[in-house]
Amino acid sequence: MPAEARSDGRIVIVGASLAGLRAAETLRDEGFSGELTLVGEEPHPPYDRPPLTKQVLLGRVRADDVGLPRRRAVEARWKLGVRASGLDLYGKKVLLANGEQLPFDRLLIATGTRARPWPDPDAARLDGVFTVRTRDDAGRLAERFAAGPRRVLVIGAGFTGSEIASACRERGIEVTVAERGPAPLVGALGGTLGAFAARMQRAHGVDLRCGVTVTGLKGTDGRLTGAELSDGGRIDADIAVIALGAVRNTEWLAGSGLAAGPRGVACDAGCRAFDMYGIVTDDIFVAGDVARFPHPLFEYQMLSLEHWGNAVAQAEVAAHNMISSGPHRRPHLTVPAFWSSQFGLNIKSIGVPTFSDQVVVAQGSPEEGRLVAVYGYRGRVTAAVSVNRSKWLEHYRRLIETAAPFPPGPGAADRPESAEPVSSDVPDPKVLSHGPTVALTGHLPDRRLTLVRPGG
Repeated sequence: MPAEARSDGRIVIVGASLAGLRAAETLRDEGFSGELTLVGEEPHPPYDRPPLTKQVLLGRVRADDVGLPRRRAVEARWKLGVRASGLDLYGKKVLLANGEQLPFDRLLIATGTRARPWPDPDAARLDGVFTVRTRDDAGRLAERFAAGPRRVLVIGAGFTGSEIASACRERGIEVTVAERGPAPLVGALGGTLGAFAARMQRAHGVDLRCGVTVTGLKGTDGRLTGAELSDGGRIDADIAVIALGAVRNTEWLAGSGLAAGPRGVACDAGCRAFDMYGIVTDDIFVAGDVARFPHPLFEYQMLSLEHWGNAVAQAEVAAHNMISSGPHRRPHLTVPAFWSSQFGLNIKSIGVPTFSDQVVVAQGSPEEGRLVAVYGYRGRVTAAVSVNRSKWLEHYRRLIETAAPFPPGPGAADRPESAEPVSSDVPDPKVLSHGPTVALTGHLPDRRLTLVRPGG
């Protein structure tokens, strides 16, 4: 640890999931010996979320068995089952919903996201209407799947909705997917792979309805019976899973003076939070799904990522910087990466596919069911997505990091001579049912401000 490191004092981490746990472990690994407190709204110790829509819904793993492995003891006070309700920025206190106040010298905000609910609260309370974000959500839905429903309706065809649909088909359950956009996964991967995903789902027996919205959920005696669609159709279903994307948990920061809003908490590349006027703070840090941060590879736009790997990498950078002096701090410059398993395919991504204007299939083909699609923006490589062909992704990571020319030249790919770049066809997120897991959110301002100048 550098001589100027701040190894003592009080650190509070709000958010006791993946990012919070990995930050706590890193703090102790790097020599922090002070008081450490973790606050979590859920009553459970930190657990792993990716298995919830994969192994848990398939009945292969119990929801109670997805706890995160501990890399070391963190010697912390755990305050679980209690929600943070406010932040006193100047008094340096976190306010809890039970009335308690936690003083801090440094604070890490890692409150993540929650599932976006169905907009009609009465319909959302019908027996048979689910969201999947927490361990308890997945456990309840897995029980209903095991009981053998007649039909499941999935509303939203992003990665979560598509993985849920895949679990249904693997269990032999009839499933309808309703998506306002033109194809599944199109919000994350663009039109070419969206069209491939649509063919894949239909080939596995999914009743896929694109270009429609669910206008209402219907029920009898408090129990879901089906849904009405914008095209006049009706779906009979006894389970509806709402997969409309995520809501960032920033409401507790309202009025705190931080640059926090629906798109996340803005921070610099060193994970230090900005205040509402764009001034960087020195003792408040952000990590994980709730963070909005600039990345030089993507024109310094603010990125919001809902990725497991990003949560870990950003938490480690934030923890290091919390106890390091300026010259010893480091930036969070990890190239975004994520993966999904659905319909017998392993889909992996590196970079930001939506930060693109063109795409080319560089290896394999959609017909073959094994491919690598490479994305470019203004003549440079910005992303790559593999389907059952992930060994190439490390190669494309290097091309992204070095702003290599797009399309990849001879020797950089085994692209068939007939494969030419086409428009990546990334839709406006407003036309989608599902929210993207990678969001380019422009630059820092998140709202209009009225400036009051002293003496003016």
